[in-house]
Amino acid sequence: MTVLSSKKVLQDQNTSDADSIKVLKLNLKALSDVSCLYDFKNLEKVDLSLNNLHSLEDLSGCVNLKWLSLVQNHLKNLKGIEGLTKLTVLNAGKNKLKSIDELKNVTSLRALILNDNEIASLCNLEQMKELNTLVLSRNPIRKIGTSLSKLKSITKLSLSDCQLDSIDLSFKFCTELKELRLAHNDIKTLPADMAYCKRLQHLDLGNNAIANWSDLKVLSSLPSLKILNIQGNPITEHDKLVKKVKKQLPNLVVFNTKQVDKNTARRFDDSSATIFETDNMEEKSDQKLMKNDVEENEDDKKTRKKKKAKRSEEEEDDVEHKRESKKKLKSSEADIIDDAETRINDIFEMAKNPLEIERVQKRNPVQKVHAIGKPDDTIIIKRKKKKKPVNAANLLGFLQTEDVGWGGTSAWDD
Repeated sequence: MTVLSSKKVLQDQNTSDADSIKVLKLNLKALSDVSCLYDFKNLEKVDLSLNNLHSLEDLSGCVNLKWLSLVQNHLKNLKGIEGLTKLTVLNAGKNKLKSIDELKNVTSLRALILNDNEIASLCNLEQMKELNTLVLSRNPIRKIGTSLSKLKSITKLSLSDCQLDSIDLSFKFCTELKELRLAHNDIKTLPADMAYCKRLQHLDLGNNAIANWSDLKVLSSLPSLKILNIQGNPITEHDKLVKKVKKQLPNLVVFNTKQVDKNTARRFDDSSATIFETDNMEEKSDQKLMKNDVEENEDDKKTRKKKKAKRSEEEEDDVEHKRESKKKLKSSEADIIDDAETRINDIFEMAKNPLEIERVQKRNPVQKVHAIGKPDDTIIIKRKKKKKPVNAANLLGFLQTEDVGWGGTSAWDD
């Protein structure tokens, strides 16, 4: 048994003031007791993953805690966190939890990650009015029921690899839902009430029991749907499936991990139109510009220089704007969670590591740009100001994060 000493924690942090510590990374320390954390009244983020914890009752004094990772311990319940009323992100995946009764009063939660547990039913979620991300993949859940009917803010939901054989009426109330993962279940059809999910963009139904297009008829009522995966279903044996999908879902960008249109694809967000083009199209565009440069006269060159100078000034203003936006973002970390465009796996990684949020902020301080295509494609983001090559592998992370329930290699690998 390893007992954590507050003195040791302070030594590791090079301080003697417990009140000055807001973030602690205590994973992989074979801890079975965290009673000393009671002294850290201002602690906001703590990583206790990969330890030997059986109880959380010693965390009750950490009343300012906002981020908590408990991945891969030996927890059978969550007693001890009932009073953590400021908790925003909780990752308790890979434990032995059978219920989440202790969370009914933790109404501040925005992201709740409970994959790989023994939870058999969804309950006590009604009071979580701010919850927008819920990961319950690989739990023995057979029915959804009306447990999601009160979660009006839910935008990202993963129930992959559970034991679902149907989808209940809960989705009628999930009008803000954008990302839904239901891979590796026994779902045979989608209910008509799913038409209320008008904002749904990403849908994974890989490895289920869907046999006919009529079972997916409701998808035609989802105008925002961009990514659809139905690999591993009996329906994929139909020869004319792709043609049917293109006809019924004209706005679809990625189908079964492949681009519907290999030349162009629109951005996923609601910003001003941005077109993603292949290297070949970009090369043709550059050749055309070179030809125009040769043909233009001296007056045109002067005009071009003036425009270039003006663009430079605009770009400087843009840089300053980004700098200010970054400052604003740092002032509220919760914005990353609340942003409906933030993918599940980003929140999943941040919940595993309390320090991960800094990397997410630095990676894209102003806006999130989503691309499509195979992981090895190089695509061009054509902006108003300039063009910049981006590797699609970095932007398709949500297709490659097995832990949050996309269905693993059988569902997504090409």
